[in-house]
Amino acid sequence: MPADKRRLIYSIVQFLNKELNSDEISEDAKESLEVASQCLQTAYCMAPEDTHLEVSTSLEELFHSATQSEPMKKKAPPTAAEKEEAEKLKIEGNELMRSEDFPGAIEKYAKAIEIDSGNQVFYCNRAAAHSKMNNHYAAVEDCKRAIDMDPAYGKAYGRMGLAYACVDKHKEAIECFKKAIELEPDNESYKSNMKLAQDKLSAAGGISTGPQPGGFPGGQSPLGNMDLSGLLGNPALMNMATTMLSDPNMQNMMGQLMGGGGGGMGGGPGGPAGAGNIDNLLQAGQRLAEQMQTQNPDLVEQLRRQMGPGPGDNNDPPPPSSN
Repeated sequence: MPADKRRLIYSIVQFLNKELNSDEISEDAKESLEVASQCLQTAYCMAPEDTHLEVSTSLEELFHSATQSEPMKKKAPPTAAEKEEAEKLKIEGNELMRSEDFPGAIEKYAKAIEIDSGNQVFYCNRAAAHSKMNNHYAAVEDCKRAIDMDPAYGKAYGRMGLAYACVDKHKEAIECFKKAIELEPDNESYKSNMKLAQDKLSAAGGISTGPQPGGFPGGQSPLGNMDLSGLLGNPALMNMATTMLSDPNMQNMMGQLMGGGGGGMGGGPGGPAGAGNIDNLLQAGQRLAEQMQTQNPDLVEQLRRQMGPGPGDNNDPPPPSSN
């Protein structure tokens, strides 16, 4: 490999390692940067003793020098006709949001951004569509772009707070909702969502946990935070659950989860009565919810809307056509 290329990679690794000591990025981001640094070193067979590859000017300095010496070419601002076309695409995206065609809405907003990348509303609306598809980190990034363009954009802070809440980043969600309330003090939605995030953070011992391994973000099931009595009174859901539990394969799987080994659904040594383990019970319920989601996602979504919104849906209707 040419020495110049190895010097470039070495400079990138130096930059990543410097970022690891920064207080401006989250612990999750630092963990990702550390993995990136290790992968580069492994891919290019580098070691800490390869100091001979170090250059006198850092990567940041080189970049700054290059961008200052020759102004970066900027895209020409959109014409009136292009702005009108972008606005039309946004409205089409809003209509697709109302019909719950979220991938289609994202495509429309993306096309609007291609035409007019300076309109913060397009990014904020796309963030809402990303959230509806559980692409919460993508939603956060779009909200950040919107806020970069308009620091007083309260809705972008509110949507970013919802996205953070959906991945159990409650501390970050609270900060977003605080800023949204500061900008829109009469918005009750932001206040209720912040209260919910504060309660979740307190329940977690003051720690934003992030997505939990082995399941849905934050351990949330596909059915969300629904009222149990309401669920048990829903004939469609109970019929589906009864049908699923009559399947011998499902009985065997649930029995193993509940009993920590073999056995069926009864109260023998391999069943629930002998388990005495709440973790197994929760895991069994989670697996049943997953199967319901797989077999009849339309019913699960209908139940979610009927029984109450999940953390990412609180008071967050599709973006209005005026926005």
